[in-house]
Amino acid sequence: MADIEKAKAAFARFDADGDGQVTPDEFKRAMAEMGDPYVTGPIAEAVLKSKDTDGDGKVSFDEFWASLQK
Repeated sequence: MADIEKAKAAFARFDADGDGQVTPDEFKRAMAEMGDPYVTGPIAEAVLKSKDTDGDGKVSFDEFWASLQK
């Protein structure tokens, strides 16, 4: 997904409150809404931790975009 506009739209699906950060709770909720109710809190935390380069426990759009470039 190298198209930044598509990436922004995908990120927005997870960023429920629109603050520019995806929290584990937002990730878990979005995954359930997309049909995957098996994402638990610890799983959401682990997924976000793998993309969280500044260690704040959340994923910004810049971190999300960087993870797509790999």
